[in-house]
This record gives sequence, structure tokens and C-alpha cells, in this order.
Amino acid sequence: MLTLKQVTGRLMPEGVVGKPEQVFPFVIANTPPNAGQRRFALVVVGLLMLGIAAAIPFAAVQGPRIDAFIPVLQTVLCVADLITAILLFAQYSVQPQRALLVLASGYVCSGMFAFLQTLAFPGAYAPAGLFGSTDHAAWFFVLWHTTFPLAIIIYAIFKDTGETSLAPGRSIGSTIAITVACVLGVIATLTLSVIFGTDYLPVLYTGGVTQQTLAANLVNVVMWLLGLAALALLYLRRRSILDLWLMVVLVAWMPNFIIAALVTTVRFSVGWYMARGYALISSCTVLAVLLTETTFLYARLVGAVTLLRRERTNRLMTMDAATAAMAHEVRQPLAGLTARGAAAKRFLSRTPPDIAKALECIDGINEAGKRVEDVISAIRGLVRKQSDQKAPIDINDVVQQALDLMSHDLQVRGVTVTGDYQDGLPLVRGNRLLLQQVVLNLLRNAVDAMTPVEARSRHLRLATARNDALMVVLSIADTGSGVSPDDRERIFDPFFTTKQAGTGLGLSICQSIIEEHEGKLSLARTGATGSVFEIALPAATA
Repeated sequence: MLTLKQVTGRLMPEGVVGKPEQVFPFVIANTPPNAGQRRFALVVVGLLMLGIAAAIPFAAVQGPRIDAFIPVLQTVLCVADLITAILLFAQYSVQPQRALLVLASGYVCSGMFAFLQTLAFPGAYAPAGLFGSTDHAAWFFVLWHTTFPLAIIIYAIFKDTGETSLAPGRSIGSTIAITVACVLGVIATLTLSVIFGTDYLPVLYTGGVTQQTLAANLVNVVMWLLGLAALALLYLRRRSILDLWLMVVLVAWMPNFIIAALVTTVRFSVGWYMARGYALISSCTVLAVLLTETTFLYARLVGAVTLLRRERTNRLMTMDAATAAMAHEVRQPLAGLTARGAAAKRFLSRTPPDIAKALECIDGINEAGKRVEDVISAIRGLVRKQSDQKAPIDINDVVQQALDLMSHDLQVRGVTVTGDYQDGLPLVRGNRLLLQQVVLNLLRNAVDAMTPVEARSRHLRLATARNDALMVVLSIADTGSGVSPDDRERIFDPFFTTKQAGTGLGLSICQSIIEEHEGKLSLARTGATGSVFEIALPAATA
């Protein structure tokens, strides 16, 4: 039977994220992306590049001046960044890692400087902005696009160390509150520096606040190089879904600097409008991923908890009935055994010994022993009642459901799964829940067997077919270390295990369940390159 540890998976593979002993990842900062997510990210990056390429020929074309554009767009952008920061702080509260705290702080800076630039933007709320200088907006833009990539660089450095920022005796809530206060203090200091130090800063815009100066071009190049450095570092240290989509965010930021530094230096041009649209896309990217992955994780947890509750209820009902029946039925034969044993001892201690009476007592002991054996067989029949609740089922469906329950664990362990499922297989007659538990147990054993193997060499192959004996066969092949020759004959024995924390009951129970379904569970092949376990079940039509 599966345990909570088996369903949720307690170990992390080395080289994924965090320490090998780290518990099952409940945050996307510790969850590696699968092949589908990588492909989707590449598609998004391709579309972004295609949009840039299509817009460059028209980037210098002057568009209409829409003063409401910046307030509307960057207010949405600010809200998206701050919500993302809140969700990242929530992720930190689940697994307090310093890197998450830094990244959330970067999003707070991004949202606040975007909002401050909106207030200072000429024509948005006042002809020269609310702070009185037409150059304030440009410098808030610089602060916005330097603090965020710096936060990503720091995040990339700390994210694989597994370090926490919790001081002794300090709660997660107080740590987050102190961090937010410090970030707001830094934002306030930088804001005052820009407002009161404009006269000491280079002029970035002239010509009616629409034309960039040479200094602005140089600043754009510096910001582009900073973003490129963050992208390169994150690419080299990429591990998780969060890393993947942060790279997409940095790619979406690039038009802000490329177009401004190399194509057009004029506000309200087509390129300028497009770059702001890309900024909005980048702000909403991680927010969308956080919401989506949280929903998926919740769905997986609901499925796992539902399965565990159903299993626990069934197990408790069975154990309660079994122990009650055993206590009632075995008490009388055991009392008879004790009484007859004492009588036989008395008869044999007489002078001369009464052999005939002693033999009668021994015959009674044998009968009582047979009665105990019959009681135990009857108790075992209680456990078998679940197997009697059989219905025709498709073995391919059972395998797919088991893989769905194991998908996150397989992904975390870095195991690639291939399937070769024969179409048109006959149905088998069995209990879906019990067969699913057998498959889950074999999958868990296969994953555990591959733990010592390098992540790129962990492959799991599942295949279904029909053999010549009209049996439906499911084979589960791993690339683990295999079963030693001394253990092959005992692998299905009760209480025999090769795991340090194993009970030795998993394979024994699985074998019993398959035998109750008139099938066979066997170790078909094993060696240094892995093992193959096979389940053979009679077809319902046989």
C-alpha cells in the first residue's frame, strides 16, 4: 500500500534545486520545467523576436501623442508587479529562501518606480510632471530598469544555495515586513536623490521632452548590457520554472533599450509604443505563471489527498474488522491449546506415564492448531473482499492515472518517461483502486532505484501488450542499479527490503493483490543497467 511519503515524494534529486534532502517542492522556484514548458517558452520568445523584427522598419515613424497612454499602461504594470511581489512573498512563506525574498523585492522596486515614472511623466498628470522637471521621468525609468535586473542577478547567485534569511527567533511574517520596509526606504532614498539632484545629473531628453540626448543613448546601452548580464547568468544557472520565465521577462525587456539606443530616440514613435507594450507583457509573465502553476499544484495535491484519504479509510475499516474477528475467533482455540498442553504434561509426569491420555491431548492440540489456521485464513479473506469488487477495466487507463499521480514526483526526480501502449487490448477484470496502487508502488520503487543514477540517465519505460497465453502484460523498466543476485529470490518475501527505511511489505502486498486477480507479478529481468517488473493479468474475455 502507498504511504504519504510515497505519494508526495520526500527526496529531491541532486542538482535540481536546493539540497538533496529537501522536501517535495511546493514552490515554482524549486520545480524543474518539463519539456512542454520549455517548448512553450521558446515559442513565446520566438513570437517576441518576430514582433521586434516586424516593428523595426517602422520604429522611427512618429505616432500620435497620447498623454493617457503612460498612466493607463504603467498603472496596470505597477499593479501586476506588486501582485507578483505578493505572490513571491507567499512562496517565501512556504519555503523561506533568501533568493525568493530578493526577487520579490525586485518586483516591489519595479512596480514602485514604474508608478513614480507615471507621476513624473510630462503630460500624464501635469505638463512637466508632478515633480516639476521633465527629466525626472527618464531617471525614474533608469532606476526602474536597473534595480530589477540587479535583483535578478542577486537571485541567480543565491537561488541554489538553499539559504534562508530567517534570523533566530524571527518569524517569516516579521522577516517579510522588515524586508518590505527596507525596500521602501531604498526606493524613497533614490526617489529623493532624483528629485533634488536633477541639476547634477545628465540631461536625457530635449526638444520638447521628446528627443533623447547622447547621454540617454549611452544609459540605454548600459541598461541593455545589465539586462543581458542578468539573462546570461540566469541561463547558466537555470533550474526551475521560475528561472525559465524570468528569462522570458528579460527578453521582453530588450526592445526598451535596443530600439531607444539603436533605432529611434523619439518618444511617441511606433517603436516607443511597442517597447512599452513589451514592458507590460514582461510584467504580466511571471504573474501568469505563478497563478497557473499554483492552480496546477493545488489540483495535484487534491488528487493525492483524495487518494490517501480513500486508502486510509479502506485500510482502517479492513484492519478494524480483521483485528476484531481475530480477537474473537482465536481466543477459544488458544485457550484449548493451553489447556491441552497442560493436561498432556500432567499425564506424562505420572508414574507410569499415561501415554494414551497424553496422545489424546496432543491430538487435541493439533485440532486447535488447525482451527487457528482456519481462523487466520478467514481473517485474510476479509482483506480479500476488496479484490472481489471487480469490474472490466482498461489497463492503459490504470497506467495513465498512476502516471498522472506520479507526474510531479517524476518531474522533480528528473525521470523521463516513455510509453508503448498497445491499442485494442482486451479489458481485464479487477479492482481499479488496488491495481492502481500496485502500479504506483512499482513506479515508486523504480524511481527510488534510479536515485543513485545521474539525472540525465534516469529513464522509465512502460509498455502494455498481450501475450500468447491471452494475458494482458504491463512491464515497467527502469535504468537503476538493478537487484543483486542474492536478493532476486527474496525480493517478494514479506519484510525483506533493500531500502534503509523500507518495511519490506510493498512488493509482498503487490504480489498478493495480483494473485487475488488471478495474475502474476514477477521480476522479468534485472542487471547493472536496470530492472523490469511485469504484471500479467488474464483478459476479461478469456
